[in-house]
Amino acid sequence: MKKIFSLLLLLFTVLIANAQNFPFGAITFDDQNYDRNKLDSNANAIVLKEFGTTSIQISDKTNGTELIFEYHVKIKIYNKEGYNQANIIIPTYKNGTREEYINSIKASTFNFEDGHFVESIMDKKSIFTENRGRYTALTKFTLPNIKDGSIIEYSYRLESPLLFNYKTWAFQSDIPKVYSEYLAFIPAIYNYNVSLRGFIKLSDTKSELSRECMRINGVPIDCSKIWYVMKNIPAFVEEDYMTAASNYKSAIYFELSDWEMPDGRKQSYTKSWRDVDYELTSDKSIGGQMKRKDIFKDIIPTVIKDSKDNLDKAKAIFNYIKKQVKWNNGYGISSDDNIKKSLDMHSGTVADINLSLIAALTAANLDAEAVIISTRENGNVNKLYPVISDFNYLIAKVNIDGKSYLLDATEPLLPFGLLPLRCINDQGRVLNLKKPSYWLDLTAFQKASTSYIVDATMDLDGKVKGTITTHSFGYDAFNKRKDIKKYNSIDEYVEKLDERLPKLQILKHEIKNIDSVENILTEIYEVEFSKMADASKDEFYFNTFFINPVVKNPFNLNERTYPVDLGSASEERISVRIALPGKYDLVEKSQDLAIGLPNTGGKYLVKTSIEDNVLTFNQILQFNKAIYQPEEYPYLKEFYSKIIQNQKIDVLLKKMK
Repeated sequence: MKKIFSLLLLLFTVLIANAQNFPFGAITFDDQNYDRNKLDSNANAIVLKEFGTTSIQISDKTNGTELIFEYHVKIKIYNKEGYNQANIIIPTYKNGTREEYINSIKASTFNFEDGHFVESIMDKKSIFTENRGRYTALTKFTLPNIKDGSIIEYSYRLESPLLFNYKTWAFQSDIPKVYSEYLAFIPAIYNYNVSLRGFIKLSDTKSELSRECMRINGVPIDCSKIWYVMKNIPAFVEEDYMTAASNYKSAIYFELSDWEMPDGRKQSYTKSWRDVDYELTSDKSIGGQMKRKDIFKDIIPTVIKDSKDNLDKAKAIFNYIKKQVKWNNGYGISSDDNIKKSLDMHSGTVADINLSLIAALTAANLDAEAVIISTRENGNVNKLYPVISDFNYLIAKVNIDGKSYLLDATEPLLPFGLLPLRCINDQGRVLNLKKPSYWLDLTAFQKASTSYIVDATMDLDGKVKGTITTHSFGYDAFNKRKDIKKYNSIDEYVEKLDERLPKLQILKHEIKNIDSVENILTEIYEVEFSKMADASKDEFYFNTFFINPVVKNPFNLNERTYPVDLGSASEERISVRIALPGKYDLVEKSQDLAIGLPNTGGKYLVKTSIEDNVLTFNQILQFNKAIYQPEEYPYLKEFYSKIIQNQKIDVLLKKMK
């Protein structure tokens, strides 16, 4: 066996030597003088070259197959903002005997001093491992002697028993790359589904047959030898209003479909949804818990006794579960123990809570299903074939009189039928105990909506007194309620609110429907603004945009290659009436605008006027879609730019003689 392994090692050394790896420490003047303007003039650091290769080999430790990944990179650092590139973190998986190992770490920093390169070799003592959770370990190290203009270089080898997770190669990262190459050796006995994500195309790819790349029990196995190359890769810049970056970064993904050994043994990993449906509905921690309506048979009649119809019943049960079980912030699609235990303990994961909800709805003879999803920060799921590890969350679906309602009972302040925004991500898979599963779009049926009504009077000293009434609905109401509940009392919340608004003093307050989450949240504040103008003069300037002014454009990229995902549609309305201390002409004002986004995607309306000594200002900002595609990005950017420019203009009031 040792002879076979030695031959294999020699063979792979020859194969890998033919790939486009580069010698360690061969720093050139071209590296030192690389002009970042060729790629990104604002870059703090740039990957000059990186190379990786993955192969499947026979382990001399276990005599079993293992996945070997080798990585080598050279990075130019331009300024202090790029120093963090010298802090390296490599995550690995661990679970008992199935553990990944990092070895052969090599790292150096090169600085150009007195006409030549000086190498600072990293001390091996700088390498340490940190356990991060039950299944993850982090190998960490920092390269030494980092300065402006340093070139860092490091390489390492990862050994993994996880053949299913053939190493993903991310071409795109948070800094630009001049050249990135990945070489994959895939033995003929393994079939992988390969996909390229992201918006950047490969610069080159090629494949060839590598004869007898490995042997299993003396039988030679051929390999597919595949190169993937990408050049001049822009940095991936994360901006507001996006889901997981992994959805959009350019990368090569591999998913093991099946394998077949020379002796005829087979195993399939990629299954049909029909197979997965049976597994999940038969699983005692998923389907088994959905069937536990017996737990609720005695309590449900009491819960729904005042309900007039099935929708009322569903709402009553939803509110009951929200009160009974507190979310422990745990995610997952299966119950950790069982829903009976979570009910007894009044605490559970998202799956414990929503499987309880499904069982309770079923106990009331309502048509309830489970929906497994991937949250926004977890990324989109693969819809070509089932990959259960893609899903990290479970919600409930109840069907009443031809209409479906999606429910998540983890948030006490959410109304019936409104999902947390973390759940609004692409599509989920609906699991039914009696029917085949199917895909379902995850969309927010309510928009985020807030209206502000200001009714005030301006004194001659320029102070403004009056009331501000705010009505919040949908996600805006949910977020406001969460903010209020952080405090011990409404008075404490208002006190902190008053502190956050230095130009305004809250004299009295009233907040309605804090716990009545199905109703509009209403806040009424009697306020006094600090001096906003000198109304004693014949003419004075006054800015009407004092409620939620737009001061920063959230969209600043030259080009955005991924969608703008707001989560939901939204609307903000502002209506201001200020009685003036006399008769005034409106000499100057911001432009009355009526601008819109293409395809009725949204609008911004603003109008200012004076009538009967009352200054009136009305504004509407509307986004009619939750998601805007990359080609719509320039319109959003320009839309915000026009709003910001217009809101910088004050009104000029002149006293009438």
